[in-house]
Amino acid sequence: MSIVWLVAGVALIVVGVVSTPLPAVPGAAIAFLGVVLIGWADDFTRIGPSMLLGLGALALVASLIDNVTGALGARYGGASRWGVVGALVGALAGLPFGLPGVILGPLVGAVVLEFVKNPDVARASRAGAGTLLGFLAGAVLKSALTLLMVGVACLAYFF
Repeated sequence: MSIVWLVAGVALIVVGVVSTPLPAVPGAAIAFLGVVLIGWADDFTRIGPSMLLGLGALALVASLIDNVTGALGARYGGASRWGVVGALVGALAGLPFGLPGVILGPLVGAVVLEFVKNPDVARASRAGAGTLLGFLAGAVLKSALTLLMVGVACLAYFF
């Protein structure tokens, strides 16, 4: 029975790592579930409760990054509070439209609300560019944390 959990855990880790850079996909949580299944396969002898707690915290932080970096990027791009709120509202409004909506929603929301507050095209464009850069930085950060989580779990088995 443990071989089934082991194979399922490895499959979940692969799916999680591959899907982590995608927006609104809980790749880190999927990879963490894979680590839990692998730990379960050997009765948690190498991956114990304290390691699972730490890896779970990494997965949680990686998941939160996805929701925050677009708004932080808008702020870094010079957006006012309106632009930041626009990025957050755009992220939520874009969810029903799949991947294009998740990518473009925060960008459009930041640009539109920033322009409504202050009709300056250059400033609204910078807010949108900051949102896009924040989104990309979030994907890189999420991926790095997920790979760190998987790397720590691998170290528990190989060293």
